[in-house]
Amino acid sequence: MKKREVNVTLKEHKPHEKHTALSRPAFGTFHRNEWAIVGGHCTVIKLLADQVISALSSAYKCAYIDTAHNDDITVLPGRLASGAVLDMVDQVNYRRLDYSGDFNNFKLRETFSFADIVIANGNHHECKAQVVIIAENKRASLQKRASQLTNVQLILLSENMQDVFDFVKEAVPNWQQIPICSINDTDTIISFFKSKMLSFKPVLNGLVLAGGQSRRMGFDKGSFNWHGKPQRYYAADMLKTFCSEVYISCRTDQQAEIKNDYPSLPDTFAGLGPYGAILSAFRYNPDSAWLVLASDLPLMDEQTLRFLVNSRNISSVATTYKSPQTGLPEPLITIWEPKSYPLLLSFLAQGYSCPRKVLINSECNILNAMNPDALTNVNTPEEMERIKNLLHQN
Repeated sequence: MKKREVNVTLKEHKPHEKHTALSRPAFGTFHRNEWAIVGGHCTVIKLLADQVISALSSAYKCAYIDTAHNDDITVLPGRLASGAVLDMVDQVNYRRLDYSGDFNNFKLRETFSFADIVIANGNHHECKAQVVIIAENKRASLQKRASQLTNVQLILLSENMQDVFDFVKEAVPNWQQIPICSINDTDTIISFFKSKMLSFKPVLNGLVLAGGQSRRMGFDKGSFNWHGKPQRYYAADMLKTFCSEVYISCRTDQQAEIKNDYPSLPDTFAGLGPYGAILSAFRYNPDSAWLVLASDLPLMDEQTLRFLVNSRNISSVATTYKSPQTGLPEPLITIWEPKSYPLLLSFLAQGYSCPRKVLINSECNILNAMNPDALTNVNTPEEMERIKNLLHQN
């Protein structure tokens, strides 16, 4: 039988299309600000973590991560033994969640996103920064983890230890530039963590909300001239005093209207109003805090902005003003901290796009304005005339 010749034409494969490039937060395993304490006995690490947490907890939300050593206990607790995947117990002064699933890095970062600092037992967990204990009885254990010493920031000498192990010197070439102190020098250790937390204060950027449709007003409120220039530029100039960088938030179709000397940030979460503008800012830079200012606040002044910035609490989701009319937080004159980004996305996933609802249902730093009139916004022609008269009188 004559063989048939079969011609096979191979399809040309299209080049792999990468996912959209996003600015990623500077996370480690659990958090932006995380340290693994490694090289000591687990009991020593726990005691050291207790001292640090006790000193920081009045100003920062602290989290601790460890691994249980009761390997002989294999029975699942509570309803997990019956097949539940999550078992919550509401205690009098704390809540306990037992979870039967695995925690990958994505789940861990979501879980610890509300915290300000994470300390982990480095004998069991890795972090992007390390505190190394030099103890003779843990020499072998630490040597096994030498490859994990990627960003050592503090070295602690146990009792009777005078020098750093040679293998640590090899693993950490800059070890001589790293602070070294006794593990019993609690004051120095606590000062180290306090100074680190102060240095990690997120940079504050400004965002002028100028992308609204202004349907009730009938024209673009951001373009109205209250103080010698369009209000969006006047607001941006005020923010420059307090912010590292200032952007004007706008719709994509508006971007060409914005002056070149005022950086613009078009909405990438379209159709969500101010909520989308805030999310777009965090998408652009998720590690910055954003001072959000609406462009329909003609009575806003530098004193009101200065009080907001000086009262900023980075441990809160946001620092904001209480509305003198409603008593509710004002989301459009607010400093939104980086930890609010996953929270905003979470509310959006549940079907909510109201920034005020996020503030009401979150831990925020809410202020009373010294000049309540500064929070007055203008949405209608009637309100505009009233503010015109007020400005003329002043």
